[in-house]
Amino acid sequence: MRMLLFLLCLSCSLVAQDSATKSQPSQRIEITLERQEGKTWKAVDPGFVFENGDCVRFRFRANFDGFLYVMDLGTSGDYSLLFPREETGFENKIKSGNEYRIPATQAYLFRIAGPPGHDIVYWMVSPLALSSGEAGLTPPALPKTRQPPKTLLPRCDDSIFRARGECIDSSAGLRSIPENDELPDNLKKVRHMDSRELIIMRREDSSQISSPVPLTAPVIYQFRLAHK
Repeated sequence: MRMLLFLLCLSCSLVAQDSATKSQPSQRIEITLERQEGKTWKAVDPGFVFENGDCVRFRFRANFDGFLYVMDLGTSGDYSLLFPREETGFENKIKSGNEYRIPATQAYLFRIAGPPGHDIVYWMVSPLALSSGEAGLTPPALPKTRQPPKTLLPRCDDSIFRARGECIDSSAGLRSIPENDELPDNLKKVRHMDSRELIIMRREDSSQISSPVPLTAPVIYQFRLAHK
C-alpha cells in the first residue's frame, strides 16, 4: 500500500517572495512541511512524527529558475512519482522568488498511510528541463517496485517533547544523500551535483538547502517523512 495517497484538498495558497541578490549569490531552496488541521494548514517541524491518516503538503521556493521533480519511496516499498503528474500538476517549471505548493493542484493532497517508519521523499531540482537533450539529463522513468527502505521506527526527542509536547524525530526531515546510500535506479542515471557540496540548515518550521556555487547540474536530496 502506497504511503502517500491523493485525497480531495480544501484549500491551497501561492505566496511570492523576492530573494536578495549579490554579485555571486548562493543558490538556495527552502521547504516547509504542513499538516492539515480541520480546514486550516499549520507548518510543522521537519521532524514531526505523523499519525496514520494525517494529511500533509509541502511548500517550496528557490532563488533561481529551474525544474522540480518529486518522488517517494514509501515504507511499503512502493516507489512513485509525486510531482509532476496529472493529479498534482504537470507544470514543474519554477521561477526565482516564487513559492509553490506541492501538490500544485487545488484538488489533491498527500495522506499518511502504510507501515510505521520513514518515507524517503526524493527531491530533484534541475537548472535545465530534463528533456532538454543535455548529456545525462533525461526524464526520470520510474523503476519497478522496490523493497521497503531499511529504516528504524520514529523516536520522539524527549527534550523537544517536554518543551513543546510534540513528537519530533531528529533523524527525519531534509537531508543530503548519504555517501553509501544507493539512489533509486531512475535517479542514479542522472548526472547530478555531489550532495556533500550542499549546506543544509534546519529550522523549527522549515528547512533550507544551499549551494555556494551556481548550479550547473541537477541537485538531488531527500526529505525523510516520519510516521507511526
